[in-house]
Amino acid sequence: MKKLITQLLIIPFSIIIIAFTISSCKKSNEDLTTSSDLSKNSATTLDNAPTPATPNFNLEVILRGEGNAFGLVKFRQDVDAAKVVTLTTWVHDLLPNHEYLLQRAVDTNLDGNCTGTAWLTLGQGLQPQSIITDAKGTANELLFRDLSAVPSGATFDIHFQIIDAQNSVVVLTSNCYQYTVR
Repeated sequence: MKKLITQLLIIPFSIIIIAFTISSCKKSNEDLTTSSDLSKNSATTLDNAPTPATPNFNLEVILRGEGNAFGLVKFRQDVDAAKVVTLTTWVHDLLPNHEYLLQRAVDTNLDGNCTGTAWLTLGQGLQPQSIITDAKGTANELLFRDLSAVPSGATFDIHFQIIDAQNSVVVLTSNCYQYTVR
């Protein structure tokens, strides 16, 4: 019976993973921009600030690791004066009952190649927050980051990783994404 329940739980997770994988493969009009066009922009240039037609304010960040280890970060910045980004984080198939941390690094060379290595641990604002897995190696955590000090229109390449909180070993990594502050 326990095996049947486990199999029934795996099917919805598999469907979610497939849906996110397929949606992450879509190319937006912004992906068609050449790297020479991107290099003309700077992180503080407001002339080319995104419009609702070219939003990159919200990201679906997929993180992958060894075996079936998987993570997803729904990176959302609502339209508000506070400029707070919510980071709804979900991980699956990691060590059970274990503590992890979400980190990000950015760079302003807008070439789609994340070279930033100054990793910042994310959490509840400036306070780092652990992601603790359950007995099955799964966890959900709602994190946030205040970007009010960053000018609207600032654009940068960003990538994410999940590390083991005990030994700082990287267990999940993401591809490179481009983000613009509202």
